[in-house]
Amino acid sequence: MTVASMKGKVVIRSIAALISIALLGGCEDYFGEKTNLDFIEVPEVDYREVAYVPILPVLSDFDRPVDVCVGYDELIYVVDEATEEVIAMDEAGRIIGRKTIPGAKAVTQDRRFDLLVIGRTDTAIPAGSAPISFTTIYRLRLLGNSGYGLNDARIVKKIIHPFYAKSSFSNSDKQVEFNRIAVIADNSPVRNNRYYVTRTGPSGNSLNPDDAVVWFGNDDQYISTISVNTSSGLFRDYFEDPNGITTLAQPPQITARTGGDFIFTSLDETNALKVQYIEFNESEFGAEFRPRILESGTDTSRADGFINKPNRFTRPYDVTVAGDATAFIFVVDAATDSLYQFTATGLEGVLPPQATGINRYQKASFGGTGSGVTQFREPLAVAYFNEIVYVADAGNGRVLRFKLTTDFE
Repeated sequence: MTVASMKGKVVIRSIAALISIALLGGCEDYFGEKTNLDFIEVPEVDYREVAYVPILPVLSDFDRPVDVCVGYDELIYVVDEATEEVIAMDEAGRIIGRKTIPGAKAVTQDRRFDLLVIGRTDTAIPAGSAPISFTTIYRLRLLGNSGYGLNDARIVKKIIHPFYAKSSFSNSDKQVEFNRIAVIADNSPVRNNRYYVTRTGPSGNSLNPDDAVVWFGNDDQYISTISVNTSSGLFRDYFEDPNGITTLAQPPQITARTGGDFIFTSLDETNALKVQYIEFNESEFGAEFRPRILESGTDTSRADGFINKPNRFTRPYDVTVAGDATAFIFVVDAATDSLYQFTATGLEGVLPPQATGINRYQKASFGGTGSGVTQFREPLAVAYFNEIVYVADAGNGRVLRFKLTTDFE
């Protein structure tokens, strides 16, 4: 079978999946007509020619939103840590579903439209003993006999640390945390369900450290922790306090980019490069992961800022990639209360309109501590879809939305 025919079959399967879900009863709020975006309001404030401006109204129906993602069903999902809920919204910001998950802290959606939620599970081991709380990945199936939606979602699987990899546990296992999940898109339908999870914990064992990116395969099968090949050798303990993670696979479903590359963030104070790009290569000899250094400040004639400039970030909690032609990289820093925007190569900023004749990237990053519509208090997550950036502004109990001035018609 040729590569072209394989890709064609994947597209057909993806389209068929969307159509079949859309035809199910009770789905009008999820797969009906495209959301009317006439609700968008832009405050009358003086802005640069290229800048992200806030979309009103502010989405404030939350207590402490700690994660936000856009699903392949094109709904927005928010995790409210205070209420331990996953909340579904449409593009207009209307809440259309809720689901309680113990200890909920992160959410993403795979290409089968299942939600993967990081929470906790109380487990009595041995039976009859006092329950112990372990970090857990919950798989929520939104598609059921009654239709499609979060309100009636079923928990179909729980991946409890450390029992996906071993049958026993130690005291340190109780302190391990899953942090964020990123889905891998692939040309093979069988492998479209793979994903990465950032994990942290107290054990610094160089052969099997708690600080790791964990790789799961089809049907949530544990593959391995990821080792990274550098010019200095192979490192099993490459990751230091990893937190945010994203792949290049972003909605919409049909155009999601393939490949296993990912970008992760590190909260380790001593790490000079806290946002890194990791390349994935798979050959007959197996999988290999290598760091790719993005722009680090060698050509200041093109931009003022660079994603891989040493000590560029303080506490970069989350990262995402735009799923459109811009391929922008967005980072939220919980210490500087800021949202940063970079090109796919790591230059900070956006090119002004061609008519200006300016060929230098203009900074579009912004923020600062406060409750204004361009300020944050502990921004912990960022997402992007349909030219809109979503930020979970945890300290202010809200989700903010922004749009680039050049994207307004």
